[in-house]
Amino acid sequence: MDRPTIIDFVEKYSHQYANHPYLREKVDGKWTEITQEQTRETAYRIGAGLMALGLEKGDKIALLSESRSMWILAELGALYAGAVDVPLSVNLSEVQDLLFRIHHSETKWILVSANHLPKIRSIIGECPEVKKVIVFDDTAFNVDALQEGEMRISEVMTLGDGFLARDRQAFVDRYKSIGPDDYANISYTSGTTADPKGILLTHRNYTANVAQGASVINVDEGAVMLVILPLDHCFAHVAGMYTTMYYGASMAFVPIGKNALATLRNVPSAIKETRPHVMLSVPALARNFKKNIETAIKAKGPTVEKLFNFAVKNSIAYNKEYYNRGGLAVCWRRPLMWLFDKLIFKAVRENFGGRMQFFVGGGALLDIELQRFFCAVGMPMFQGYGLTEATPIICANSTGHAIFGSSGRIVKPMDCKICDEQGNEVPIGQKGEIVIRGENVMAGYWKNPKSTADTVVDGWLHTGDMGYICPFDTDFLYVVGRFKSLLIGSDGEKYSPEGFEDSLPEVSKFVNQVVLHNNQNPYTIVMIVPEKDALDEFVRKAGLDPASREGKEAKLRKIQAEIDSYRKGGAHEGLFPERWLPAAVVICDEAFSIANKMMNSTMKIVRGKVEEHYADRIAYAYTPEGKNLLNEKNIESI
Repeated sequence: MDRPTIIDFVEKYSHQYANHPYLREKVDGKWTEITQEQTRETAYRIGAGLMALGLEKGDKIALLSESRSMWILAELGALYAGAVDVPLSVNLSEVQDLLFRIHHSETKWILVSANHLPKIRSIIGECPEVKKVIVFDDTAFNVDALQEGEMRISEVMTLGDGFLARDRQAFVDRYKSIGPDDYANISYTSGTTADPKGILLTHRNYTANVAQGASVINVDEGAVMLVILPLDHCFAHVAGMYTTMYYGASMAFVPIGKNALATLRNVPSAIKETRPHVMLSVPALARNFKKNIETAIKAKGPTVEKLFNFAVKNSIAYNKEYYNRGGLAVCWRRPLMWLFDKLIFKAVRENFGGRMQFFVGGGALLDIELQRFFCAVGMPMFQGYGLTEATPIICANSTGHAIFGSSGRIVKPMDCKICDEQGNEVPIGQKGEIVIRGENVMAGYWKNPKSTADTVVDGWLHTGDMGYICPFDTDFLYVVGRFKSLLIGSDGEKYSPEGFEDSLPEVSKFVNQVVLHNNQNPYTIVMIVPEKDALDEFVRKAGLDPASREGKEAKLRKIQAEIDSYRKGGAHEGLFPERWLPAAVVICDEAFSIANKMMNSTMKIVRGKVEEHYADRIAYAYTPEGKNLLNEKNIESI
């Protein structure tokens, strides 16, 4: 079919790869597998069960759960029944956040895991339109524990068995009635500045983007993909759920802990046990992987650490920016790379299962030094770019086709242009807004015609992101930041801060998180979450007590020295324009996290929330006293 639905897609590939493992999950301490055929049959049972309960075509069905097999099975079942999925982030903790999405989407059914059922119970009294709450877990709740209006997913499947036995044709007629332009889901934005917008994605949006994604990146048949991203994001759907089905590969999920932090702690063991070929991750986790590797190497003693650092530098020098790797001038490094790979890097890769071909750092700009590091140790980390309104993949780097620092090759078929503030296309290599057109462009924003009209103009999606087309290879796109996050100087000049914000924590072991600020002010300031343990160790080696005044001042001066390394004469001179480097430092006394809402569910820093939280400190930094590095507030916070 020219424009297949998700149902057409699942029918085709779940028959083509019927016996291939598709979903991998640890249950009661043992990894289990579900094949593509079992996935389709379970989706039939759930879809038919929902129809037996009275679900009508077009009904909205909210889904709140950790990333796990049942999420996929339940969502596919809902889609087979003709429902529209409303994925909810597990990081939504405020009652109003959940209520807004449920009411605004007109949700009538809720599918929820046991861990998150208390959230639904706390609001269900304010949701009279919800007909049934369906709980994923049988073992977590006995019959008496379920409340009025709740039932188990196993009961839904039993109802489905009866429905299929009685009237299978009604079920087939339902799923065959679904068209490519029917809505598949309403995916809500994070809503950090106003009420979140519901992004309408159709069946064809998804199937088109899977095919587009395959034009720039692929996965081997039978490969294992470990998905660390939450499944409420459409990137995990397209790059994970549908791509693995398309290639006959499988998805594995990190075992669920009692909370988000406990689940994160399970990542290392999940990597070792599933031995993935591919991982879907986020840059923040990649930085943690790098730090863990370096910590493990350091623990083996100074000789091994020096050898490792030399080996990394040798590989980085050979690989360059990947597309231009090798060449006569560096060919002598190749035998060294082979030797160090056998001696050092192979052992590093064993901690990642030993089969890792590459992993994808979706969700934010990816620091070039991070890309160079992972390529050096033999596990390339490729940057891609997209947004939910584009379902979401717009471009991606891949094995054999990458330029470090770029966001990768633009998917095909899709049109992409760069426009100025007036909407005029700019020449190749010039920065402007990224604007795209293709079958992956959303249907619009649910109940928000004004935002839809502002964002999609004559079929062209205005992304709000700034970038440029690579001058020497026009297949590649560079993304340099968000228009809304631009620094604006007192003279009106604008600059994107993301590059520096990603670079400083990468090059400095003394800095954890960074946000730059300049809103038509005389100079830029930087808000820094310090790496306190590393700073304490640094001042102890200098013979100072970290808790003393002298020790605290030494820590502040060290942070300033790390920033100054980007100035003239520094190790990183010229990476960023001098005028946008910070003239004042704010030491934050609280890290940016999901819990305090200064970080979103993809572990991206939410600039507006940080600026709101530290508004007083920002104002103070623009006073003569606050501009002084050694001011009392910094001393107190360090």
